[in-house]
Amino acid sequence: MLIIPAIDLRGGRCVRLWQGEEDKETVYSEDPLATAKMWVKKGAQRLHIVDLDGAFRGKSVHLEIVEKIAREVDVPIELGGGIREKAILDDVFSKGVDYAILGTRALSFDFVRDACLKFRDKIIISIDMRQDKVLAGGWKKESSLKAEELVKGLVGLGVKTIIFTDITRDGTLRGVNIKLIQEFLKIANIKVIIAGGVASLADISKLAELGGRTPAGVIIGKALYDGRVKLEEALAIGGQ
Repeated sequence: MLIIPAIDLRGGRCVRLWQGEEDKETVYSEDPLATAKMWVKKGAQRLHIVDLDGAFRGKSVHLEIVEKIAREVDVPIELGGGIREKAILDDVFSKGVDYAILGTRALSFDFVRDACLKFRDKIIISIDMRQDKVLAGGWKKESSLKAEELVKGLVGLGVKTIIFTDITRDGTLRGVNIKLIQEFLKIANIKVIIAGGVASLADISKLAELGGRTPAGVIIGKALYDGRVKLEEALAIGGQ
């Protein structure tokens, strides 16, 4: 199970938001590149980067920073936030990004089909949920699609990996919602990376011990930055 540190970019800095709310921001670093290097030095095998400004504006903003990180670290990078046009998707990969995360555009099946045909398993879909609702557009718009319908459709288009985010837990340190995660794993017979709510090593252990359908990875943000979880210990639990 991959343990993936999160780097959320806003205004050129590393921040964390509470449940994705724009006005509930905590700044953790003025230097995203140094932060990325720190996590890699501590053993991270992948980095999860989100362009929050891109997510809110609908267009990638921080590709220059992302390109610097991709050039100077030797682990795969997955990037999300504002990737809603084919030209931007092409640009993202030209900057050295290894995986592009589609969130809002996950609801546009034609776009996803074309992206998967061109980039295959380099496309990751982010399914962000609040209770039983799928959200998009920077977590501001509800979709009429149920999670099961969405997953079935996406798998049929060639999607190989999904990031499942429990928005009600994201950035809150409330712990992971094991029941909700298990329900999602049952309907998604492909790789699933979990995000939202990790508060302790116990949460990581719970995910690693699910049995049968262990997640492919878990993204950790606030718990790492607040020192509640040491990356080296999390990596040991994940088996890395």
